[in-house]
Amino acid sequence: MDAPLDTEHLEPWLQIGAHLKSLGFRTPEVLAQDVSQGFALIEDFGTDTFTQLLDGGEPPDSLYTPAIDLLISLHSDARSQAIDVPFYDLQTLLREADLMPEWFLPLRTGHPSSPTSCQLYEQAWIQILSQLPPPAHSLVLRDFHVDNLMRLDADQPLQQIGLLDFQDALIGPLAYDLLSLLEDARRDIPKALRLAMRQRYLDALPWLDQDNFSAWYSVLAAQRHCKVLGIFSRLALRDQKSQYLVHLDRVLGLLNMHRENPLLQPLHTWLEAHLDPVLALPLPDTDLTRVALGLAES
Repeated sequence: MDAPLDTEHLEPWLQIGAHLKSLGFRTPEVLAQDVSQGFALIEDFGTDTFTQLLDGGEPPDSLYTPAIDLLISLHSDARSQAIDVPFYDLQTLLREADLMPEWFLPLRTGHPSSPTSCQLYEQAWIQILSQLPPPAHSLVLRDFHVDNLMRLDADQPLQQIGLLDFQDALIGPLAYDLLSLLEDARRDIPKALRLAMRQRYLDALPWLDQDNFSAWYSVLAAQRHCKVLGIFSRLALRDQKSQYLVHLDRVLGLLNMHRENPLLQPLHTWLEAHLDPVLALPLPDTDLTRVALGLAES
């Protein structure tokens, strides 16, 4: 693992990986490490990511079911929160959601978003998040989806899934990892499978307040989809990785699944005023948009 010191932090990956291992989950063994240089020699889990298996024809039930069961184990274990990582607080949620007007809206308009539209957008999210009751919490991995899960040979079910991307884990609402898995920005998941896997999760945690959970699920889903629209747009504009643009329509569709929830009315109003009118327009020239955003190479 090469974690450049100016952009990555190896210590959280080591810390959280060791914690997950202490709870019975599979993270790569660390054979050697040099935190000062950002290097670690780690176990190779092979090539059987859930994404590769699904693309190869593996029945989705055979992969999503154990992934859900892993989440159930993590979220029902009180020890999962016994780690010194930050809380998924309001400022973090806002900072992530802000990526949408910062990057996706300029991608669609060809010019930077106005300060007024950005301010109204953030005010909408503050109103939405401030009205929610406190959620049930656990350690949330934040990038829990099939690209980051691997099938391994092992006797115990929990040891049959290898976890890869967990360095950004926080203490936060339970719903986040579930929606990250079931509302995947990179692949379509049949509605029947989504509903069945969500119900499997809820059935295993009968102590959850389901109304509270559903409220947080929908709000966090919308927040994540706004964040991902921004991230994928930033990858295309700033990093010139245009392959991520192919996923934008899917993410917009996922956002539209939630935006009419009454809890999200402030966001829905903002989207109607600031985003919906430009979605019908052709995608602007990416190079010209990069110039408008000051990203063009000198």
